[in-house]
Amino acid sequence: MRLVDSHCHIQADRFDADADLVLGAARLAGVERILVPGWDRPSSERALAFAERLPWLDAAVGVHPHEAAQVDDAAWGWFVPAARDPRVVAVGETGLDYDRAFSPIPDQLVNLRRNLELAIETGKPAILHCRSTAGQRDAQDALIRELLAAGFGGSAVGAVFGGRPPAIVHSFSGPVDYAETMLGLGCAISFGGLVFRAGEEQSATVAALIPADRLLVETDSPFLSPPGAPRRRNEPEYVAITAAWVAERRGIAPEVLGAGLVATYDATLQRDGERPRP
Repeated sequence: MRLVDSHCHIQADRFDADADLVLGAARLAGVERILVPGWDRPSSERALAFAERLPWLDAAVGVHPHEAAQVDDAAWGWFVPAARDPRVVAVGETGLDYDRAFSPIPDQLVNLRRNLELAIETGKPAILHCRSTAGQRDAQDALIRELLAAGFGGSAVGAVFGGRPPAIVHSFSGPVDYAETMLGLGCAISFGGLVFRAGEEQSATVAALIPADRLLVETDSPFLSPPGAPRRRNEPEYVAITAAWVAERRGIAPEVLGAGLVATYDATLQRDGERPRP
């Protein structure tokens, strides 16, 4: 089965000792594409280094909501030119996290707006993290408001992206109507190991309704291990577990899903002519 991992933090310190072995195992499992998103400047720089060394990897640069309070105007200045690097195909990981709220919400909103603006300026999709307070949907609703305010779903942003998704909802979590709203704004939706956890049952309904050209899968390695993967450290090869779950929910053969995943990845996370895909 052909596979992609649209969100893998292979640059995280948990992979320092054996990243090449982990990536080799992913290749043997059928993983053809990996997106390596940054969450701050050092992780974004490491993502760029991986994409430079391994041509089947892509980088994203951006600031996670947990790090929002640590990035002032001067620090943000690094990300603006970095996002234009040909190794970069997306902006992020960014978004909102009202669950742990490691950064104050006002700082998260400022950070999100910067990242969304950069995504529109570069024509590279925003990678969106979204976690609400337990039992609530406050972050999801706030994220929708911010996307609308930034012009997502409108003609101007649509023209920039030429029909491609202007954002990817990373590791989807939330009610069905939230997914429907995100699809209405043109976004793609990616599923990871979170779908197997209690309380995420609505994801099964969402997995069945997403158009094939808006559907992706991921691991969020080294986090969110699915059943059957080691709890201590998720790895990109285990995206196959989530992909099998998605194929079952959609009632299609894994091979059909896999071909669609690669096509959606390539269409959404486009490379420029300086760096053709292998």
